[in-house]
Amino acid sequence: MYMIGVDIGTTSTKSVLYDRAGNIRAVHHKEYPLLTPHSDIAEQEPNAIFEAVIETIATVVKKTGAHHDAIDFVSFSSAMHSLILMDEHHQPLTNSITWADNRSYQYSEMLNCDYNGLEIYKRTGTPIHPMSPLSKLMWFKHEAPQLFVQTHKFIGIKGYVFYQLFQRYVEDYSILSATGLFNIKTLDYDAEVLAMLGVTREQFADAVDTTEVITGIQPNYARQMGISENTPFVIGASDGVLSNLGVDTFKPGEVAVTIGTSGAIRTVIDQPKTDEHGRLFCYALTKDKWVIGGPVNNGGVVLRWIRDEFASSEVETAKRLGIDSYEVLTKIAERVPPASNGLIFHPFLAGERAPYWNANVRGSFFGLTLSHKKEHMIRAALEGVIFNLYTVFIALGVLMDGEVKTLKATGGFAKSALWRQMMADIFEHEVIVPESVESSCLGAVTLGQVALGLKPDFSHISDMIGATKPHQPIHDNVKIYREILPIYMKVTNQLMDVYLDMANFQRNHEGNDK
Repeated sequence: MYMIGVDIGTTSTKSVLYDRAGNIRAVHHKEYPLLTPHSDIAEQEPNAIFEAVIETIATVVKKTGAHHDAIDFVSFSSAMHSLILMDEHHQPLTNSITWADNRSYQYSEMLNCDYNGLEIYKRTGTPIHPMSPLSKLMWFKHEAPQLFVQTHKFIGIKGYVFYQLFQRYVEDYSILSATGLFNIKTLDYDAEVLAMLGVTREQFADAVDTTEVITGIQPNYARQMGISENTPFVIGASDGVLSNLGVDTFKPGEVAVTIGTSGAIRTVIDQPKTDEHGRLFCYALTKDKWVIGGPVNNGGVVLRWIRDEFASSEVETAKRLGIDSYEVLTKIAERVPPASNGLIFHPFLAGERAPYWNANVRGSFFGLTLSHKKEHMIRAALEGVIFNLYTVFIALGVLMDGEVKTLKATGGFAKSALWRQMMADIFEHEVIVPESVESSCLGAVTLGQVALGLKPDFSHISDMIGATKPHQPIHDNVKIYREILPIYMKVTNQLMDVYLDMANFQRNHEGNDK
């Protein structure tokens, strides 16, 4: 018997088929484009994603030769914050507008200033930001009112997939808790937010726990996927919270830091809780387990920018030697001492979410002198990503029920020994790297096992994951970082007054260099 975890991501959908022992038997992913005709627009075609779900499930079933009755269940992970407007004939009026879409930045500012955004955040657990469906709906209400009034249902991409499969509008608490529309204390849509938008509860999907099991898939899709029409589908949760589960970081005091293109830092608590200053999200894993933390826009994307703009000759050398270009960059950075001889990089190349929730912040080098070279800039960029995550970590410590016991690092950056050591030194904490592959899919499958009563709780996931040798903080490095971190934070705060001016200047002159 087999279990399938499906992760609906921003750039691709992935299905992973596991046997009951938790071994991966087949993996397939299907990419699709992110539509960005303008720098503030980031959309996807909903049906391309739905077709990717069908194709990836069908492929892993076919790869293993599994009989159609041999699938115990299919369970889902999904990217957060998407929004699709559906008409009365159940057809999409829009593309799927992703978390990366920034068109509603002015309406986020309006929500904060005119509608007491901090109080909305405290009820919904979602910081006010253009990523959230709340801000997107305010944009539609004011900028595309004809579409807004035509809309029969406002849903997310997972809701779209489940409507196609089951002809039922349903969304899970986890995805809903990341919309800004859902009250995390009452586990229902927030009446004040709906009234402010001028919409009704009936215009949204049914809210269910992440362990909701749905059966009765449309027969034609069951045939296409090679599974039984009676196969249970578990609605699952969001990719972020399932990633915590998938790296065995769900017990008190366990913190997970993930850096891929973007990044996040998260921990699991038993009751929903929000931050007095609005710095952290609070999203559901289940109705009894909540994940608090902060996402950052600027992770590996910063290193990619450094590689592409600063290191073309090094990249060419790497190609000739058959070495990964990122490995060359980290080797260069190793030549430079901690804190880069007093060079600070603010890594806000793509605006920033936590802890500032400000789409207008911009990147900068601070402290440049004639003695600084390219290698200092590379190291400062790597350090800047960790400095920003550390500021989120400080806020997280305030909300946690106890002290941090373990810190686990995952994502592409965890392959770099230099970056792992930097994190240990900057966070002044042991850093463990779990050997977990496909963490969101594994989290979805673990949630599915509990949903169907195959396992009593999540504790069995520990048996599926190994850990590499941990990195310990180096005392001399810690001392240096403790000196420079207050300077980094002070400069960041002082620049807050001019970020909007610079962002507006850039928007006004966008394209003038072409």
